[in-house]
Amino acid sequence: MHIFVTGGSGQTGPAVVTELITAGHTVTGLARSDASAARLKSLGATPHRGSLDDLDSLRTGAEAADAVLHMAYGGDCSDPDDMMRRDTNAIEALGRPLEHSGKPLVITSGTLVMPAGRETTEHDEPDPAGLAAYRIAGERICLDFADRGVRASVVRLAPTVHGPQDHGFMPMLIATARKTGVSAYVGDGGNRWPAVHRLDAAALFRLALEKAPAGSVLHGVAESGVTMKSIAETIGRGLDLPTASLTPDQAASHYVSPFMAIAYAYDAPVTSTHTQQLLGWSPTHQTLLDDLEHGDYLATPAS
Repeated sequence: MHIFVTGGSGQTGPAVVTELITAGHTVTGLARSDASAARLKSLGATPHRGSLDDLDSLRTGAEAADAVLHMAYGGDCSDPDDMMRRDTNAIEALGRPLEHSGKPLVITSGTLVMPAGRETTEHDEPDPAGLAAYRIAGERICLDFADRGVRASVVRLAPTVHGPQDHGFMPMLIATARKTGVSAYVGDGGNRWPAVHRLDAAALFRLALEKAPAGSVLHGVAESGVTMKSIAETIGRGLDLPTASLTPDQAASHYVSPFMAIAYAYDAPVTSTHTQQLLGWSPTHQTLLDDLEHGDYLATPAS
């Protein structure tokens, strides 16, 4: 297939582009800068200049493709409504050229849309009052295309997609530990976070494009719930720092923002049993704790 990809030069995107090309697909990637275009070329993809706000460029890219994979998500993190607007407009622009074609449209969401406090599955409804509720609108617009002749599906990624040169939640947690001199967790640290290795996530995106049925909701999760206490203890050992529990009030000033304090205290385990059975997806790469202990996360940062 010829696949049009947004977010191909981001953190997870290069692994996905490589996975697709290795499997024999051709990739055209949205590039909003010279650096993004160069990165895509280095991976073997063809750059397509534009941005999430350039809806004409999105439509043009989708029209020329056999499939669309939407991974890009951006904007001002302090304005989730604007981020949601940009995402929903982009999905609408990408999906319309595929109507009545049977072509696949795969978009990215996150498992933090799910209700907290219990283990949830692909069949459970997302929580409109949850931590990542602003992503639900994009999911719904994508899945609506399944009724318009598009093989539309949603991949909800774990909040930590780990692997080399990660710049997400785990590096932020490690940077805070270095700065404060303590590797902390909130409360008893029993709250659970799902995790997936970047290369396993890349394989899931490929399988979703190749064979996910229309209307599928998929969970990109290899580990359903890693406790934040075990994460903090692994970081503490690696940095030779003490580990400590924080109250919610202490956490609000300890972490980089009040939102991060809430996120690190969030209990949101999810399973991917249905996804694995549906697509034959079998995560094989190292766990989050192994990656924290043996990967590049705890290497001394460059001065």
